[in-house]
Amino acid sequence: MMGGGFSVRIVCFLILLQFLDSCSALPLCTDSRAPFTPTSPLQFCPYNGTTCCSYTDDLSLKKQFSSMNISNPGCASVLKSILCARCDQFSADLFRVDSGSPREVPVLCNSTASSNSTNFCSQVWTACRNIPILNSPFAVPLQGRAAPPTNSSNSTKLTDIWQSQIDFCNSLGGPSPPSSNDGPQCFNGAPVTLDNTAPPPPPPSGICLEKIANGSYLNMAAHPDGSNRAFFANQQGKIWLGNIPKQGSGEMLELDEASPFLDITDEVHFDTEFGMMGIAFHPKFAENGRFFASFSCDKAKWPDCAGRCACNSDVDCDPSKLPPDNGAQPCQFQSVVAEFTVNGSSSEKGANPSEVRRIFTMGLPFTSHHAGQILFGPRDGHLYFMMGDGGGIGDPYNFAQNKKSLLGKIMRFDIDNIPSPTEVDQLGLWGNYSIPKDNPYKEDKELQKEIWAIGLRNPWRCSFDSSRPSYFLCADVGQDGFEEVNLISKGGNYGWRAYEGARPYFPPQSPGGNTSLRSINPIFPVMGYNHSDVNSNGGSASITGGYFYRSMTDPCLHGRYLFADLYAGAIWAGTENPISSGNFTSSKISFDCADDSPLSCTFTPGSPLPALSYVFSFGEDNEKDVFLLTNSGVYRIVLPSRCNYTCANENESTAVTSPPGPSAPPPPSMATPLRGPYGTFVVVMISFLYGCCFFFFS
Repeated sequence: MMGGGFSVRIVCFLILLQFLDSCSALPLCTDSRAPFTPTSPLQFCPYNGTTCCSYTDDLSLKKQFSSMNISNPGCASVLKSILCARCDQFSADLFRVDSGSPREVPVLCNSTASSNSTNFCSQVWTACRNIPILNSPFAVPLQGRAAPPTNSSNSTKLTDIWQSQIDFCNSLGGPSPPSSNDGPQCFNGAPVTLDNTAPPPPPPSGICLEKIANGSYLNMAAHPDGSNRAFFANQQGKIWLGNIPKQGSGEMLELDEASPFLDITDEVHFDTEFGMMGIAFHPKFAENGRFFASFSCDKAKWPDCAGRCACNSDVDCDPSKLPPDNGAQPCQFQSVVAEFTVNGSSSEKGANPSEVRRIFTMGLPFTSHHAGQILFGPRDGHLYFMMGDGGGIGDPYNFAQNKKSLLGKIMRFDIDNIPSPTEVDQLGLWGNYSIPKDNPYKEDKELQKEIWAIGLRNPWRCSFDSSRPSYFLCADVGQDGFEEVNLISKGGNYGWRAYEGARPYFPPQSPGGNTSLRSINPIFPVMGYNHSDVNSNGGSASITGGYFYRSMTDPCLHGRYLFADLYAGAIWAGTENPISSGNFTSSKISFDCADDSPLSCTFTPGSPLPALSYVFSFGEDNEKDVFLLTNSGVYRIVLPSRCNYTCANENESTAVTSPPGPSAPPPPSMATPLRGPYGTFVVVMISFLYGCCFFFFS
């Protein structure tokens, strides 16, 4: 039997691992867009291949450098590298764009603790401290950091601005990450590189499930109060508030079907691809009681349903020329996002079924591909709305590539600043929301203001990584042969319908015109599978997106992205290697049901797999455990040993995740990633954690 010191060491190690996990980032540019390959090679900045700079950006940086008129070659060399850091694939991380404090220079590596990085900040000071620099980027104090001790408005030398190297590096520097893949990056004078030598971890031996409920739900949302409660919604239009049992308790989900939290079945149009498609609870729900539902409605049956048709003159589409689809007239069915609130001051009393306000209403040209999920961004607090291409084989009107259409897009709304009815009309909005100031239309004037990303066919289940919020993954349902997972970034074009996955796609008919492959710069999927991978006869397949697994219940799944096929024949685990690279491989993983499951699982004769029927969605609770919402019930991922799967770290993780005794205080939450500059707090925190580990390992 292992002593208490070993358990403490494990706790310390896992906290440190999770802390570093929460700080790492993927390749991203300072404008929050994905890096790209420029059409013309850069001439000034030494960034080849994928970069954050276009030829025009490169020329602008060259002009900025020339204007500095630096006489010393050594200083000129380091200044050039600092300016060109904006072209780095990790420039968003180097310039800490999420800190809320714009930087003129990247965070300069200010530590020799790592063998992978030199103390570049001291090199800059040594090379440039007495060199005049016109239009110096160092002359601009950084918000939230140590200000220069003297007036720098007319200064051109570093020694005129800072009294010493210590002051300079305290203001502009940051620690080197423990390895090139861990934690926020700092700039060491060269492009950021990741360690490609470490082999990826072996795939898990299998995923063990337990069945905790029989109900069929389409949506799950953890209660924002951090408790063990979660909201479950069905496609017909009801939401319930349930209590999730502790891992290993043998108990079932506590949910009273007879007492829904909200019932709007009278307004919701329910059919195969219609119904309540998404729910989202305001980040301050515990304070303001605001929550949102995305659903379909039929304007022929409910007058309040009607909105503007997505087929309109703005996108060169005439709804009168569209044929009926499955017996429905064009835009008879609408996609709605509505705001609701709780009764009184507590969610225990349920919700008022009357809408507080209509956030969005749009008529659908056809009867399929309208997605409908809604999510709050963990960093920005804005509401993301996933919308499919509107239906029809091959997106015949090319809505997904049309920047004036909201079909085939991910939208982003500010729902905390509601405009007046006059402003809604003047701005041509589709409802009661504001446009976030940093939506990508600011850089691409052709885009509708609501759009965050384009080129999607039918995004079915997206999620933000709870440990790394810059990772926003969306599964997108394919047409003929490929199902894909996309890493979503601001303004990204994900190819449909010019591409299906990474393959050119040629629609059978295109009354709306075509998009030239050369006219777009698509971002291809990071994971996916062919239809033949789940159906050897080339039959149906449809992807269901999931989550990065951040629980330690199954440590062999930790950090992997899970997704499945709708028809419940396969579950995949995606592994990123190197960490922070955005490069993934995926493996099909065996799954089984625990013999001691609270509810018995059924099995299809002749198949070793549990009969899940259809995997509609995944869910995640406040403990970061992951759930499968299926047609046959609600399943939770549990300890792998309960299905006789092996995971070398299970015993340690079990000790860590065991619930504390009745008198023990709850552990501090590690779910919310750090924000702001990677400054003194992080250094102190890492020092403390390393000290903790050293003490208990000694």
